[in-house]
Amino acid sequence: MSLSIPGTPAAPQKGVPVAALVADGYANNVFAGKQEQLLKVCAYVEEKGFIPKELVFNEVSWFYGNLGIDDMYFQLEGIETIAQHIMALYGAKILAYIKNEDELDINLERETDESAVYINTSRPGVSNPVGPQHEKRFAPVIYRALEDLSRLMIDTRYLDGSTKSLAYRVESYRSSGTVSTTLSTQLRCYFIRKCNFVKADPSPEEQKDIRLVSDKAFLEKATENTLAIYSKLMNEALARTGPVIEMFDIPNSREKRLVIAYKQRSTQSFVSAVSDLYHFYELYSTRKYVEQFSNGVTVLCLYLSQVPTSRGPPIEHTIFQVMKEASLIYCLPTTPLQTFFQTGKLSVQETIYGYVGWIFAQHFLNRLGNEYAALLNILDLNNTSHAETLNKIKKRLRTDTFTREYILDIIKLYPDLIKYCYSNFAMEHYISPPQDELKPSLSYQRLQTTPILSDEELHEKIKKTVSNNHELMIFESYLAFNKHVLKTNFYQPTKVALSFRMDPMFLPDIEYPTKLFGMFLVIGSEFRGFHLRFQDIARGGIRIVRSRNKEAYSINLRSLFDENYNLAATQQRKNKDIPEGGSKGTILLDFNQQDKPRVAFEKYVDAVLDLLIVGETPGIKEKIRDLYGKSEILFFGPDEGTADYMDWASQHARIRGASFWKAFTTGKSQSLGGIPHDTFGMTTRSVHQYVLGIMRKLGIKEENIRKLQTGGPDGDLGSNEIKISKDKTIGIVDGSGVLYDSDGINREELLRLANKRLMISNFDISKLGPKGFRVLVDDTNVKLPNGIIVDNGVKFRNEFHLDPKSSAELFVPCGGRPEAVDLGNVHELLKEDGTPRFKYIVEGANLFFTQEARLRLEKAGAIIFKDASANKGGVTSSSLEVLAALAFSDEEFAEHMQVRAGSTPAFYTEYVKAVHGIIEKNAELEFEAIWREAERTGKAKALISDELSLAIIRLNAELQHTTLWDNVPLRLIVLKEAFPNILLDKLGLDALLKRVPETYVKAIFGSYLASRFVYRYGTQPSQFAFFEFMAPYFHKIQS
Repeated sequence: MSLSIPGTPAAPQKGVPVAALVADGYANNVFAGKQEQLLKVCAYVEEKGFIPKELVFNEVSWFYGNLGIDDMYFQLEGIETIAQHIMALYGAKILAYIKNEDELDINLERETDESAVYINTSRPGVSNPVGPQHEKRFAPVIYRALEDLSRLMIDTRYLDGSTKSLAYRVESYRSSGTVSTTLSTQLRCYFIRKCNFVKADPSPEEQKDIRLVSDKAFLEKATENTLAIYSKLMNEALARTGPVIEMFDIPNSREKRLVIAYKQRSTQSFVSAVSDLYHFYELYSTRKYVEQFSNGVTVLCLYLSQVPTSRGPPIEHTIFQVMKEASLIYCLPTTPLQTFFQTGKLSVQETIYGYVGWIFAQHFLNRLGNEYAALLNILDLNNTSHAETLNKIKKRLRTDTFTREYILDIIKLYPDLIKYCYSNFAMEHYISPPQDELKPSLSYQRLQTTPILSDEELHEKIKKTVSNNHELMIFESYLAFNKHVLKTNFYQPTKVALSFRMDPMFLPDIEYPTKLFGMFLVIGSEFRGFHLRFQDIARGGIRIVRSRNKEAYSINLRSLFDENYNLAATQQRKNKDIPEGGSKGTILLDFNQQDKPRVAFEKYVDAVLDLLIVGETPGIKEKIRDLYGKSEILFFGPDEGTADYMDWASQHARIRGASFWKAFTTGKSQSLGGIPHDTFGMTTRSVHQYVLGIMRKLGIKEENIRKLQTGGPDGDLGSNEIKISKDKTIGIVDGSGVLYDSDGINREELLRLANKRLMISNFDISKLGPKGFRVLVDDTNVKLPNGIIVDNGVKFRNEFHLDPKSSAELFVPCGGRPEAVDLGNVHELLKEDGTPRFKYIVEGANLFFTQEARLRLEKAGAIIFKDASANKGGVTSSSLEVLAALAFSDEEFAEHMQVRAGSTPAFYTEYVKAVHGIIEKNAELEFEAIWREAERTGKAKALISDELSLAIIRLNAELQHTTLWDNVPLRLIVLKEAFPNILLDKLGLDALLKRVPETYVKAIFGSYLASRFVYRYGTQPSQFAFFEFMAPYFHKIQS
């Protein structure tokens, strides 16, 4: 007897018996040899003697007939396995009788490399947070100590890691009967099979044909109706970043069919999370299917009914809410607060809101306090020992006061407070249904049942509920979050990650003295991230932050926002020569998601676009509540781990309908009109100008100088530094390890690696000298030529720049983690006599040194040029790339800037040369200004660099709001100098002024005048200096 399925028979399909068809999608499983198998199982069970002989036939017959297990089980399993399951079920019934229990606890399984079968007890419409959890992927062990059950979990083992080449399909059925006449327990069966695709590697065109990309077993079972439905949703999922969700009625039945299509590896634990979701709304599934396709799409199909005892709204209403919230579940399938959702204490919105608040609290609880502020005023920051002590206290306070676990434990104590805080949040951002809407959503109805408190009332409620000041501070952070969210996609019908546009005014001045203009927080199932900018029109890269181990992840998580803020601040200073201010984005991959950088990046971009583009498609992308009230444009550029994703982001913005899609990303491929930084060595052009400047000032030949370089031949800056330099490189540190030769590393071999973008792990070590060595991160107990033993390759790599062996005249960091050198270890860069191990340092990598470390080294006699000055070539290139996109029409842009079929437009080649020239000129101007100011004032170059940047930024802002801009003849003369000559020659100034937005032109005007004035006259010009600077321009007007 097979599982009964509602619906009327469909017309016969070729090759499938009428009795085996159902109207709603799948052929019924019918096992012809079932009766014969039953008798063999009886004989086997009777032989074992576990069940009394007179009861064997009844037990086996009940298992085969009355229990209502789907025939697929009997088709797949052998005599011995079925007999063992029957005996296990009988034993469970005996145990339940002894314990006087009304329900059984059954957990049967069989696993092979190709397939698996799981059978467990299941109550309709109920999530069991402590049962066998076959569908679950549990959160990391810090949340639940159930890691030993992971081998049983279908999501983790079979679905989350599905790829086009290795995937599993799942069929799951609920038994139609109970385990006995006296017990109400039902069973759920899961059947898992490795996919055998018709075409495992389809072409782009074939990917759209469901009959070519399907599993062969699925094609045998699926009706034409199912193929049509799945084909439609599959192709929509291919074109969309997030899930496609649709519901279908089943003829002559109250049961509903919910179908969800999404890309493989784009979410985790989704099937089990959706189960929790419909259980919350008192629905249960009679059967469910997970189908995989070789084009990279997964389809989940659920047959849902309402629990008979449900007191909720009709299924037509609840299924709509499940569809709405499935998108939210897709973003964050599991959280540490999941049990509150499974047990009905919190709704899915409240649970996920609570999780978001937990993340916010981790980053923004004000942990320094008034005592730190007092200490800051007492100590002398110019005293390095004072600064070092203060820095250590700051790190300790941030790390130890509120750990993630401590915050979470407190949040879990007060689920009712989460409910109140969520209502406060929803009142601002939930868009109420229209008054003529006949069926307001269940989430809206829920809001009407929770008391709505004002901010003051809620704060008072929290104070009366919590037990101590720490608990109060944690829930006050929820209030701060609510108060400073300006817009969010939380209630957008479709989304792939949660994004929040924040008002950054909540950031304490003591920690973040320079105010941010804008801040985005993005949270996905694989990552969390920020985007920060200091001006409305701002530019900066998006960085992927990876973690090699749990300790590294913990450090990266704690420092994520501060690192992002410091990177954006550095970008703000280095962007002084261009119209855009500074910004930066960071994406921290969760520890167990290190293999999904592209998935995280795509979700990050799409979630941010949700807040930049006004939604106009009901049910997909709708208008959101916008408390900011102004249009915004962000400009993304390449950074660590994202250089290959810029094309996709630009095209995705275009597909999403963004008017700014051409300018949205820089560093795109040449076919899209991009000027890739790595291909043309844009950042290196600027960095190397500082090296050449030092050599020129001191009369040193580059060929005679020894250099250490962090960042290897596989990276942008590292590879191009090798190509452009002529020095004697003695050491290179990259992600794979350390390469060293005191006599100079073979340059031909280095160039080979740089041209092929290979790590030093690919270096031919036969070309090392007798004193040379290579130590890779996975190496242990390596003996160096001098006899020293290296115990751990990772530690040796991470600290090699601090090792005396790395000493050289020149140090050019081209890669490495921020704050690799700080006050705590800067002494390692000094010799015993206090002189620096590196005489000259040009900081190519962002934030490699802390400011305090730079000052300490300069005081010891080192010549240092910091990142904000040295590595601004990339941002200059990006700015000029965007300027070309703004200046040309679409047709002109395609003709002059897009490289097609290997054919490079002549204008493109000349434009790249012009960009090189501008980068080198700007670097030379700033180098000379810093050198001159250092000689004149005796100040540290690191301080002068900042002073120059701030002076230019401040003057730029002032110039844009003075009468100088209103003087049209003056404006035109300045812009003729500021615009690249090659664009002026091609289009003319009039065309440029018509096409480029005025705000952008005004920024060009201000940044050009400001930078040229400050580079010429320094940070403390005389009161007549600006008049003298502007005199030639006014003379041109008169003449």
